[in-house]
Amino acid sequence: MNGFLVALGVSFGAIFAAEMGDKSQLMALTFATRFRALSILIGITIATALVHAVSVGIGAILQLSLPTRAINIAAGLLFFGFGLWTLRGDTLTQADEERAARAGGRSAVATASAAFFLAELGDKTMLATIALATTYRPFGVWLGSTLGMVAADGLAIVVGRLLGTRLPERGVRIGAAVLFFAFGAALLAEGIWD
Repeated sequence: MNGFLVALGVSFGAIFAAEMGDKSQLMALTFATRFRALSILIGITIATALVHAVSVGIGAILQLSLPTRAINIAAGLLFFGFGLWTLRGDTLTQADEERAARAGGRSAVATASAAFFLAELGDKTMLATIALATTYRPFGVWLGSTLGMVAADGLAIVVGRLLGTRLPERGVRIGAAVLFFAFGAALLAEGIWD
């Protein structure tokens, strides 16, 4: 299979899973109660594309400077950590809620872009994108991770509006964590037995 398609698919799946129950989804829901969903999705897309471009750049540099076996083992361990992080869950901080409340009369796209850019710096989706870019083709990782995050946040907005609070948050977190553990196991196996 084409390396680009593999990178695209793996990155989409990993970041989509990482975003389940993440504070970014909660922010998306908060913003969507005040602004049009399309404006929020455009803002999320801009912020995500920028953060993940930086992440992919960092991962590509690491890929060039570290041996592949070590990268796969480290990435596998990181994904196990992301699984545990996902099980713990995320909540909006007071600062996140204030950022959404201050949005007021400013452009919804600009507000969402700035808020999501700041929220994603150092978040597990950024770290996961770096880890993926050490193993897979950079452009596929960037595109897949960006699309995965936008899809997950878009899904949160739509489902949140339709179902309200009826979704079992714990079940979503467990499902996302299981996917992280599976990605981690695959990367560890590749690093150990490669």
